Order: sequence, then C-alpha cells, then structure tokens
Amino acid sequence: MSAEKDNFGFFGKAFQENLCQLILLDRPFADQIREVLSIEFLELKYLQVFTQKIFEYKEKYKVHPTYDIMTTLLRTGLEDQNETIQKQVRDYFSRIQNKEPEGSQFVKETSLDFCKKQKLKEAMLKSVKLLQNSSFDEISKTINDALKLGSSSDFGYDYLVDFEKRFQIKSRNPVTTGWGEIDGLCKGGLGSGELGVVIAPTGAGKSMVLVHLGTEALKLGKCVVHYTLELADSVVASRYDSCLTGIEIRDLYSFKEQIFESVQNLQGKLIVKEYPTKSASTNTIKLHLEKLRMRDIKPDMIIVDYGDLLKPISNQREKRQELETIYEELRGIAQENNCPVWTASQTNRSGLNAEVITMESISEAFNKCFVADFICSVSRTIEDKASNGGRIFVAKNRNGPDGLVFPIFMDTSNVKIKVLQSNGESASDIIVKSSKEQEDNLKKKYSKFKNKKSKTETMPDV
Repeated sequence: MSAEKDNFGFFGKAFQENLCQLILLDRPFADQIREVLSIEFLELKYLQVFTQKIFEYKEKYKVHPTYDIMTTLLRTGLEDQNETIQKQVRDYFSRIQNKEPEGSQFVKETSLDFCKKQKLKEAMLKSVKLLQNSSFDEISKTINDALKLGSSSDFGYDYLVDFEKRFQIKSRNPVTTGWGEIDGLCKGGLGSGELGVVIAPTGAGKSMVLVHLGTEALKLGKCVVHYTLELADSVVASRYDSCLTGIEIRDLYSFKEQIFESVQNLQGKLIVKEYPTKSASTNTIKLHLEKLRMRDIKPDMIIVDYGDLLKPISNQREKRQELETIYEELRGIAQENNCPVWTASQTNRSGLNAEVITMESISEAFNKCFVADFICSVSRTIEDKASNGGRIFVAKNRNGPDGLVFPIFMDTSNVKIKVLQSNGESASDIIVKSSKEQEDNLKKKYSKFKNKKSKTETMPDV
C-alpha cells in the first residue's frame, strides 16, 4: 500500500471532518471505530486533537461527551497546543454545531473498512516475524484478534455509558400549523420525525387543510414536498396560489400576473408530485425523496394526500392491516428524513354529518391511530358548509393535551382556514347536545304525526 493511503488524507478534508463529527454524535459508532482507529490516520492536526479529547473523556469518565461538555473541554483543555491549533479546533467545533454530517453511512463504512485493513496489515507484518519462530498458534491468535476488531458494538442504549445523553435538550424543530390555538397545544406545531393525521369525511376539506399546512411552512422558508394521489399536481399548485394570495380559485386565471408577483420572491420551495391512486407505495415516496436529495433538495415537511390511497408494499389478509402498515411506514419516512409528515384519513359513514368526529369514526383501521403523534378531525355539517363554519377536534396529541374542540372558519373558495378560540365545549358535550337535539326533533315530528292521526280518527262521518 502506498504511503499516501496510510492515512485518511486520500479521502480529503471534508471526509475527515465528517468522520470526527460522527465520532462525537454517534456513541455506538465511536466505540466501534475506536478499536481500529489510530489518531495518526487523521491527516489534520486539529482533527487529531479534537478526536483525542473525545477518547480521553470517555476513558476517564466512562461516558460519551455531549456538545455542551465538548464546549467546556475545548475552552479550557487546549493549553498544551499552540495558538494556531487551538483556533483551528474551536473554529471546527463551531462550524459543526449547526450542520448535519454529510454522507454519514458512506463515511462510517469507508472509515471502518480502511481502519480494519490497516489493523489486519499490522497483524500480517507481525505474523511474518512469528513465522520465523514457527509460532503458529500465536500467528492464528494475532490474525483472529485483528479480524474481530471494529465489529459492531451497538447493543442498544447503555444506561451508564449513555448517561449524558438523557440530559441533552432534544430539539423537535416544530413547523407551525399557522393556528395559534393548535400550536399552543402541541408546543409549536408538528416536530421533526413526527406524523400528523387529519381525519375528515369526503368533501369536508381535508385536502384543503393539508394545503394550508404546507402554505404555512412555505411562508417560513421551508421546503415542502407534497404528494397527491387524488388530485392533479396543477390543481394542488393552484390551491397553493389561492392560499398564498387570498384570490379565489375560480378567479386565478384572471390574476395570473398578480399571483406571479406575489409568489416569485417566496423563500420556501414547493415540489408537488402526482401519482395515480393506488399506484404509489411508501417505497415509491422513499425513492423520490432520494432523487431529491441527490439534487440537494432536502424536505422540511412532507405531505401525503392521502395515506389511505397509497398502495401497500405487501398484501395482507385484511385491508385494515394494510392501512396500519402504511401509516407505520409513513412515520418511518418522517424519522428517516428528520422532518414532519402530514397526511389525511377518510372517516366511515358515521362521520358524514357529525358535529364532532372522534377516532371511532376513522375508516377501516383504528390501529393507524396508534402510530400517529398528532390527530385532528375536521367536521362540517351541511349548515356549517353554508356558513363557512365547522369544528376541529384534537383527538390525539403526544406533546400536550387532547380531547379539545375548536370552532373554525373555513372558506374553500380561497383555502382560508382559521381556528377560532374555544368556547369551552368538550366533544362529549357537543355529542350529547347533538343527540338531544335529534331526539327532540324526532319527538316533535312524532308528536305532530300523532296529533294529525288522532284528529283524523275522531272526525265524524259525513
């Protein structure tokens, strides 16, 4: 092997910086590569010093350091280095605090492969000397020990070794819903790696709600990837036009120039991808997201309109099992992409004209409720649609209280949706009230019918 390949210099500076960041971020990987990594493999002195500080801390305190601990170590523990190295170490640490390491899996696999080969090379050179003395058992042990080094040591979360990890402040990076009342309940919106589900009957406006959520993210400069399995991509894009500008959907063609002026300076990015109903699976979405990443497009929010229309990866005996699996995979996509995923679900017939839609009305698979982090239902009776009203019921909320009902203003002509202040009514109150009103109406109707029948019976013969 040539001299230039005896260290990581062959792979470049960016590779080495990402490797050292991963050693700090990923404790199992740090333990695994520590067995085969020689500090000298790092070509750059400041990276050698940085990595050595991590390993020294682990050796002394038996726990993996956090960003906060490294801040303290690098502030006070570099006196033995010259000023240039101290500045380079601190500048590097400052840079990596606000960015994700690039190509993590590639860096891990490549660095481990390189280090293992170096250790095996050392063992083979040592075996040549042992061969002269016919120390065959020792040769066998030397080679076998080298082969064992660097094997995976990720046995899970270690209660003591990962002690510091429990006290790190975990950032959800929530993306607002645009509704102050809802954001207040779920601590700022739907967070990274979380799945939100909007439940509504057909025609209630669940697709409109998803467009509203995407629009609010766009206004914040986020990248939104919107998958549509029911509507054409141009129709969805037109709804975004209307939601962003306030121009009614039917009038969009008349205000083309005005719309362009409004959206051309939009800081966020919107990708709308259309698939025919039941033609795309969660794997299809994963492949599309991978293509976007290859073009440096990283989603900050993913919208799937809607989950029930995705094709299952594997055929199950019952439809409810297929739907449950789809929603589990959607949450997996949220975690893999470290961003919120919003989707919608259809209610069964009991939700068609209900005052409040609870999770009991969810279509086909109640189990898909289990995996979601936030579930809200949108209910709009015939009277509500006529008056641009309705209700949102927070059915599930892992980050705060649930079971709350909020009145809404919903104008589907320009995708304008507002959540109004709660009047204090609970779902059970509204359901009881609705049931009582229906019962009273039936009694009145029956009473009129009974009185009419009684008069007919008592009428004298002519």
